[in-house]
Amino acid sequence: MESLIAAVRKQEEAARFLAWPGDFDLDRGDHVEEVHLASGAALEGFAGDGAGGTYFFCGEGGEERPILYADSEGGAALVAIGLPELVRLLLVVPWWRNCQAFTDEESHELEAEYLEDMPDLMARRDSTAAALGLDLPAQAEALARLRKVATQSGGDFVLIFTPEGHTYEPLFTI
Repeated sequence: MESLIAAVRKQEEAARFLAWPGDFDLDRGDHVEEVHLASGAALEGFAGDGAGGTYFFCGEGGEERPILYADSEGGAALVAIGLPELVRLLLVVPWWRNCQAFTDEESHELEAEYLEDMPDLMARRDSTAAALGLDLPAQAEALARLRKVATQSGGDFVLIFTPEGHTYEPLFTI
C-alpha cells in the first residue's frame, strides 16, 4: 500500500489544496529551532507551514505515529494520531489553528471567510479527499477529535526548546 505522503506528492491537486488553504507543505519539514520531546521519544519534522511552523511525527514507526505541530512563536500541540487523521483535519477545517474554542459555530464563521475568497473550496476539498481515498468527517467531529487529542493526549508530547530547556506553550487552553 502506498504511503499517504507518496500519494500527496503524486497528486498535484491534493498537494496544492494542502498547501493552500491547508497551509501544509511537505517540502518544509525543517524546524527553525533545535527541539526535542520531554519524554525523549523520537521527533521527525516532515512538513511545515508558511509561517515557520512544523509538523513532527513523534516516536518510532510510520505515518500512524502521533503528530505534533509547533508554531514559530513557541507554541505546540498534538494535533492528530496518524497522518490520515491530520490530512482529514486539514481538508475539513484548514483554519483549525483559529478554532480556539473547538466549536462548530466558530468554525462556520471562519469557513464563511474562506468561501468569500475561494468559492470552490468545498469542491476542491472533496476532489482532494477522493484522490487520496479519504472519507471526511463533519466539521464538528473533526474539531471534537482535535480537542480530545490536543487537550487529553497531548500531555505526553511536551516540546522543549533544547538550547534553553524551556517548554513550548500549549496552542490550546481549555
